[in-house]
Amino acid sequence: MKLPTTLQINGEDMYEIIDHTADLGIRVLGKDAADLFRNGALALSNLIADLKRPHGTHSTVIQVAGDDWADLMVNWLREILYLWTGEEKLVQRVAIESICEKYLVAQVHFDFYSPQNHILNQEIKAVTYHQIQVIDTGERWEATIIFDV
Repeated sequence: MKLPTTLQINGEDMYEIIDHTADLGIRVLGKDAADLFRNGALALSNLIADLKRPHGTHSTVIQVAGDDWADLMVNWLREILYLWTGEEKLVQRVAIESICEKYLVAQVHFDFYSPQNHILNQEIKAVTYHQIQVIDTGERWEATIIFDV
């Protein structure tokens, strides 16, 4: 299965796959912290399954804490991954309601997995701390994330 190498929203790049020897790495982009974390969740979901037919007919609120931006990103993406691995929920849309360096609250819209409606791309086993980076460049936010596959 060929993975999507980039994903765009409203004509802007949301993420790109980066070279990594053993696992799967991505670089996520955002206009601000909320945009970055939203794009990170959608990138992870897009790597797992085809999101070209998003509905997001169900929703839940997720609250996550972390020691800093990087820890918050790992904990956030672990929650998104758990929705898939533990509950077979594919995230389709995300609305960040509140975010700061140590806490995030988001409304997550999802669909339950259906072989008729979703094409699986890649198994993601874990979100790792390996090479994790979350940076505010002044012009935009960027994150480097490595997944165990």
